[in-house]
Amino acid sequence: MGLCLGSLGSSAVCCFGNAFCSLCCSACPSCKGSTSTRIAYGLILVAGLIVSCIMLIPGLENTLSKIPALCKVPNANIHLVLSINCSQVVGSLAVYRLSFGMSMFFLILSLLMIKVKTSNDFRAKIQNGFWGFKLIILISLIVGAFFIPNNGFDYVFMIFGLIGGFIFILLQLLISIDFVHSWNQSWVDHVESGSKRHGYGLLFFTFLFYALTITGTVLFYVYYVPDRSLCRLHAFFISFNIFLCFVLSIISILPYVRQYNSSCGLLQSSFVSLYVIYYTWSAMSNNPKELCNPSINSVAHPINPSVTSNPHPTRQQHLLDPITVIGLIIFVCTLFYSIITTSRNNRAKKLFFSSSIDSTILDDAQLVNSVSDHKWMLGSDDHSHQRVYDDERGSVTYNYSLFHFMLVLAVLNVMMTLTNWYDPAKDFSTYNNNLASLWIKIISSWLCVLLYVWTCVAPVLFPDRDFS
Repeated sequence: MGLCLGSLGSSAVCCFGNAFCSLCCSACPSCKGSTSTRIAYGLILVAGLIVSCIMLIPGLENTLSKIPALCKVPNANIHLVLSINCSQVVGSLAVYRLSFGMSMFFLILSLLMIKVKTSNDFRAKIQNGFWGFKLIILISLIVGAFFIPNNGFDYVFMIFGLIGGFIFILLQLLISIDFVHSWNQSWVDHVESGSKRHGYGLLFFTFLFYALTITGTVLFYVYYVPDRSLCRLHAFFISFNIFLCFVLSIISILPYVRQYNSSCGLLQSSFVSLYVIYYTWSAMSNNPKELCNPSINSVAHPINPSVTSNPHPTRQQHLLDPITVIGLIIFVCTLFYSIITTSRNNRAKKLFFSSSIDSTILDDAQLVNSVSDHKWMLGSDDHSHQRVYDDERGSVTYNYSLFHFMLVLAVLNVMMTLTNWYDPAKDFSTYNNNLASLWIKIISSWLCVLLYVWTCVAPVLFPDRDFS
């Protein structure tokens, strides 16, 4: 009996130590400890995203109220100890509170991990282990956030969400541009090696992205500019952004630019053009002018049902809103691309949250051959086929503090994306279009063009510098 209890106790302790990731990934191939740690934090963020989506499911409160003794009955004299106010765990306010708890969790870790240099630092052990304790702290912060009085909390945190979401969009633009450059370089190398299918693939995706860009532009003129005299702002956004897409496409194929930067091409420019068009669409969908924004559901006048116009238009939140779905797909792809590439892409390391790596660090092959040293292992043994080895003995491979700060920004971006960047109403069942988010998104589209053009012309302007 004592042996059984001891075995169970030791297994439980493993879930709170460094062995947690390797135990969960025992069927996975060998990997670096730094990579497995970043993936684990990414999965925590995705889990928060899934819970937030569940909170926004229409009719969830009515479904929960049907569960016996779960929800408190309003104005009832008797409440069960375990009953909860179901109206507080659904809707936009619930997403705000969950995001607040998660952002505080990552912010605490960001402050705690300042100037961690090697895995020998005790704080590095907190970063890579103690997962059970960290999950308990995370859940406690989220639960505690639901007890914050709503005396302006929603609007104050929305401002932080706007700022943090905007900064994350800039990081997302950098990651997307890095991705398309890497994609183009990889396929061009295959084409030069004689692979025709990669050449056809380049042509196909270039044509597809440009076709979607042109199609989107035409549809925007039809639906978002029904009256040129009243929707001049939308007409300007569409016309100016498609002009910018034309300019960046020309710059991408200029012989003088390609002479210094062969990585520029039409695949990248078509991808960036589609990205710009998406943010143009997303920005226009936040315009409070109902006539120019078909995304707004017309609300019937409470007295005269024949009157469909409303000086303060509102819109019911739809979880499957196409803009929201596309934004979440881009977010998830960006998140895991940045997590994976920082372990193998030097350009991504320079671009994001890497730290200088000491030249004495062993390379990957030496590390794999040295995993028999148990001091390098993270929860593995001689009989395990899965090995998570410590690749940060000489120096950390990424900046822990900046990594967690990026996750704070990511949480805020998810929060704003799920609520469509709207200004939440008091009852959180409807959302007022937020004019500030319109300018955040349209400025992001212009910065996207600027960043891409810079990656093309920087080698021309500074030929003596290494931009590889």
